[in-house]
Amino acid sequence: MSARWMTKYGARRVRVELPTLEDALFAAEGLTDDAHQQIHIAAALMQVSEDEARAEAERLRKDRSGRPQTVRASSRERRSGGPVVVERRAPRRPKREAQRWSNT
Repeated sequence: MSARWMTKYGARRVRVELPTLEDALFAAEGLTDDAHQQIHIAAALMQVSEDEARAEAERLRKDRSGRPQTVRASSRERRSGGPVVVERRAPRRPKREAQRWSNT
């Protein structure tokens, strides 16, 4: 699917990819840690039945089980961590030019 725009430089085609159920499940992972709620959210986003979303979620879990998972702390774990130190770094400034006129 593509759209066409007319710009001052001529016609431009823009590729449009519709979201998939996999995208909706990925988005739901960011909202909650509960798998049942993730399936419910993804089904609502894509307007499909929860059974269809559950089947896709299980397929994705099987695909991911073969790959090493990255460590992802839940939002609750990140908040309960220790203090966060933010350091301000001064911007780089070039050295001042040696004074051309000196009083000697």
